[in-house]
Amino acid sequence: MGIPLKQFGVQFKIGRELNKKVKLRAKRVVDQSELPQSEQQLIHHIKECTRQRNKNNVTRTMAYYEYYRSHPEIHWAFLGHMVSRNGGWNMTDLKGELLSRLLSTAEQNDFFQFLERGNWLIFQDVYPQFLLYEESLKREKNLFHLLPFFHVSVFMEVIWNHFWLTGDRDLLAMGLIINEQNYLEKRIIKNSYYQKTVLQTLEFKLQDVLRLNQIVFPCYREGSSEPYLVGQTLQHFASLYERIRLGKQLYALLFDRADILQGAVAWAADHPHTGSRKDYWPHLFNDVKETTPGVLYKKRTVNGRLKPGASRLFSPTLLHAWKDVDHPEAEAGDWCEDWKAITYFLQVEENIDGEIMDDYCKTLEKIELAVMAQTAIRQD
Repeated sequence: MGIPLKQFGVQFKIGRELNKKVKLRAKRVVDQSELPQSEQQLIHHIKECTRQRNKNNVTRTMAYYEYYRSHPEIHWAFLGHMVSRNGGWNMTDLKGELLSRLLSTAEQNDFFQFLERGNWLIFQDVYPQFLLYEESLKREKNLFHLLPFFHVSVFMEVIWNHFWLTGDRDLLAMGLIINEQNYLEKRIIKNSYYQKTVLQTLEFKLQDVLRLNQIVFPCYREGSSEPYLVGQTLQHFASLYERIRLGKQLYALLFDRADILQGAVAWAADHPHTGSRKDYWPHLFNDVKETTPGVLYKKRTVNGRLKPGASRLFSPTLLHAWKDVDHPEAEAGDWCEDWKAITYFLQVEENIDGEIMDDYCKTLEKIELAVMAQTAIRQD
């Protein structure tokens, strides 16, 4: 995936428009009561639809998928669907076979709140954008002047306007990647509560145990009903640059490779998201416990397969692992300060092969060894 802003003229035009919008930011939001009645009703409708679909990771993840099926030109919707599946798997891992043995109840709750808040924040920011685009198509009228009523960044107002005029799908997807990661930066990554409870005190576990740094996409190969995994590894989760870079790599992996995109979409169609890793590897994971409580843990996997006679790893569904969360309102503020935000588009082109199976299987075995080591310590 090359740089979407291939010509300086396009880059200059977007930067100039962004600079103009930033300067006029204070005048962006008018009193909602001054809007036409039809637009007031639309704002209320979109907010209510977003609230209903933002109950938990399962409802969000499926909302992205359903939207992509209706609007395949919005590439980010499918990327968001697949990444959100990973978020759900990370959430249920906390109550699953392995991590529940490594993390205390308090640590499990802290990690879940961290993951859930980020998942919730992204959805409540991006889904109104999608619904507003959908309504713009129905009315055959650009309605992106209403984005401020959903507290969407001025950055995305410029990007959506550009997309409406040009239909540049790559640029829109890149813009959404940039926007969502910047949106999370102060609200999650730089948030003092999450810094204290998750990012600082448990940094090692975040990277090496919780597997937040591995994003996997199950895909069908042609002629096979058993999915294989492609994906990418994030080296520095707390780095805004690295998270944006990862988003671009994952986007390229899906949308530069027709075979992977078709295989991933076909797999997603066959497997509604539950949050259990059984969704993609039922040979290795089950959403029902197969072991007797209190039995000493023994290594069960080799190269992504069960050892002979071993029980499958417990991976619960999200709805059985965690209750829905009643979130406080999203923190106010626009991350975009000036036209320099367009520099996030500029990045050296990279070739991504998506090979992650070996690393994923080794990580799983490493976690098993950590469980066995901790169990041995406790027994001593």
